[in-house]
Amino acid sequence: MSEPEEILEPELPICDPHHHLWDYPGASRYLLDELLADAGSGHRIESTVFVECGSFYQADGPEALRPVGETEFVNGQAAMSASGVYGPVRACAGIVGFADLTLGSEVEEVLAAHVVAGGGRFRGIRHAAGWDDSAAVRNSHTNPPENLYARPDFRAGFARLADFSLSFEAWQYHPQLPQVTDLARAFPEQPIVLDHVGGPLGIGPYAGKREEIFPVWAANVRELASCPNVVVKLGGLGMAICGFDFHKRPEKPGSEELAQAWRPYVETCIEAFGPERAMFESNYPVDGVSCSYATLWNALKRLASGASAPEKALLFKDVARRVYRLD
Repeated sequence: MSEPEEILEPELPICDPHHHLWDYPGASRYLLDELLADAGSGHRIESTVFVECGSFYQADGPEALRPVGETEFVNGQAAMSASGVYGPVRACAGIVGFADLTLGSEVEEVLAAHVVAGGGRFRGIRHAAGWDDSAAVRNSHTNPPENLYARPDFRAGFARLADFSLSFEAWQYHPQLPQVTDLARAFPEQPIVLDHVGGPLGIGPYAGKREEIFPVWAANVRELASCPNVVVKLGGLGMAICGFDFHKRPEKPGSEELAQAWRPYVETCIEAFGPERAMFESNYPVDGVSCSYATLWNALKRLASGASAPEKALLFKDVARRVYRLD
């Protein structure tokens, strides 16, 4: 285990716009206590946004409505945090849930239930589309079909988001980035958040091909950035699927090494979208396989070291709070 690093720019306000909460008894637990411990590890985390992960679904009732249980649970955690009893961090100030948008217009009942369950905190829907024909690449947790975002039934449900003033969270792998661009152009008024710099894969058939894949990924990111209704999250590169293999090492890397590895992706996204449409994220605890929460934010601060104070405010807090309407 590497020694804890000195916290860089400890007074810089941060809204962490992407983390999860779950409890898999005997396997993995990340709930409010764990989140607040990480948020209190030195950086000035003021607020957070929860993003769905298939946890705490209702055990009974109509299948389509079961994901509302996750929103109910997270809103309870948010209420605990908002009491101030657990400190100044306002955890889960915004909530992004899951609804099966292939239900078409029938998804309206699910969206309405999420909004009620969110107690004023519900902000958007994520329906992941990560798919690959290689068995070495695990598909998204929602087990999507190929070309999900192009399906007429999906788009019929997607069109209902506007009726509830909800954003859409796009999570897919880099070969599917053109599908997100097509979706964004088909619905130019619908706010879309691109997760994890567009999901560059580095495992299975993509392992060892970073130099070959990067320019294709970058071109697709720039094309997507031409859609003004899309913003990008800068993070998620600590996931095992990205192929940096930090999780395989006996000692986790420091923030300098992480920043060096992630720099081409983050800088390309900031250049394409601009700091007004980009936000740093932790993607915790998933990215925890590669580094601690404190080290992760140190790495992200290193990546922003050349930015002006107004640009840092946008990247670390203001864009997230604007997109998720936290003010």
